Amino acid sequence: RAKPHAFVYRLTGGLIGSRLPTVKPGVLLLTTRGRKTGKLRTIPLTHFQIGQQTVIVASNSGKDLHPPWYWNLRSNPDAVIQIGRSRRPVRARLAEGPEREQLWLAVERMIPLFHEYKRRTAREIPVFILEPVQDGSPER
Repeated sequence: RAKPHAFVYRLTGGLIGSRLPTVKPGVLLLTTRGRKTGKLRTIPLTHFQIGQQTVIVASNSGKDLHPPWYWNLRSNPDAVIQIGRSRRPVRARLAEGPEREQLWLAVERMIPLFHEYKRRTAREIPVFILEPVQDGSPER
């Protein structure tokens, strides 16, 4: 499901696939390098603009396991995001402590379903801040 979504998103520059019907934040494409294979992996994810920060959440719909892209970012935090037609290199930073709590509350306000995801799992759902960088990997 992610591959066709990413293909259509790229083909249309985000005109198709960048918005969710019931959700205010949009969808971005996150390209990471696979921690085991070294291959580039692209996945569409809901993102949140909180102040000047671009934020993604490894909710995995409230499952007890982190999504695969979480492990890729933990292994190599350098990634590329595409929002609409704009592509840029980023470095993912895991939010922790009070910063994470503040971002999590903002995410829950935007999409109350995330409160349900939190209820479903015993794990703390990771929140990443995607910080712009000048020299990004993975390659385009």
